Amino acid sequence: MAAARSVNHTLRGLTLTLTLAALLLGGIVASAVLGQLSVNPAEVGGSLLRAIGIQNAWAPTDSIVESTLWVVRFPRIAMALLVGAALAVAGAVMQAIFGNPLAEPGVVGVSSGAALGAATAIVVGVAALGDGAIALFAFVGGLLATLLVYFVSRANGRTEVVTLLLTGIAVNAFAGAGLAFLLFVADSGSREQIVFWQLGSLNGSRWSEVLIVAPVTAIGLVAAVVLARPFDLLALGERNARHLGVNVERLRIVSIIMVALLTGVAVAFCGIIAFVGLVVPHAMRMVIGPAHRQLIVASAVGGGVLLVFSDLLARSVVPGGDLPIGLLTSLIGGPFFFYLLFRQRNRSGGWA
Repeated sequence: MAAARSVNHTLRGLTLTLTLAALLLGGIVASAVLGQLSVNPAEVGGSLLRAIGIQNAWAPTDSIVESTLWVVRFPRIAMALLVGAALAVAGAVMQAIFGNPLAEPGVVGVSSGAALGAATAIVVGVAALGDGAIALFAFVGGLLATLLVYFVSRANGRTEVVTLLLTGIAVNAFAGAGLAFLLFVADSGSREQIVFWQLGSLNGSRWSEVLIVAPVTAIGLVAAVVLARPFDLLALGERNARHLGVNVERLRIVSIIMVALLTGVAVAFCGIIAFVGLVVPHAMRMVIGPAHRQLIVASAVGGGVLLVFSDLLARSVVPGGDLPIGLLTSLIGGPFFFYLLFRQRNRSGGWA
């Protein structure tokens, strides 16, 4: 029986890996090809080969096509992959340290806190120092929001789900009020940037921004994978985890800093993109189970896939327009959130 379960688990993992790889490749190619300027797949492949020094006959000869790919579409695709991975890993880590399935940067107010930090950097003029300054302020905002949620929702050694959600509502409301105040005092240029942060968008992504997001996301992903074993032990309960040698408080503090880094760097350049950290880890957990090493890696890839396709829809649904990507992820995440609520109610009568 155990051998059969192991084989079944391996098959499900293999199926998920192949499915994600196919979706990722298809999404990248479709995002590079589709747009106001049509580019054929051969030109995309040829351009990539030429970029690594392999001359070929498929590479585009039109400089406009080449510029469209390397200045507009490739940085946008790279940013979608990185931000999707960062938000999904942040969601998986939050669910691990809080021990409940509703913890997610958008739901508990961490994304709003990071957006408030980024908007503050814009209004006070710190943004003029460079993209890194906005990312730093977004990190500080996200970190303060995460610490507030953590300390308020923890009581008697456990996380109270109702308190967690209420804290998230309060943080979101406070951050919303802060953003409204900044909109009131800001000049017209800053207002446009703040509205952009509230709605979420990958439009205008640049390589300089990708080069900031990439190392932070990579460090967060590696750190989350390294901590996967303690997360598994923490799922057995705090007392059991301590008996098995886990320093629970240190694990939580390190994880909170990691979540703030991942969320802050994502929000700093793309605004609030809600529900990615909620939907993706749950979807992956349904397929491969709760073991955190596989879950975190699968969530990173799944988050990238979700945002690549969401961004493709955002710039394709309305001809000549570019919908906010946060709108599309919320359309997916909202019904999924209802599903979680109804499933939990049917299983155990709701959350205590």
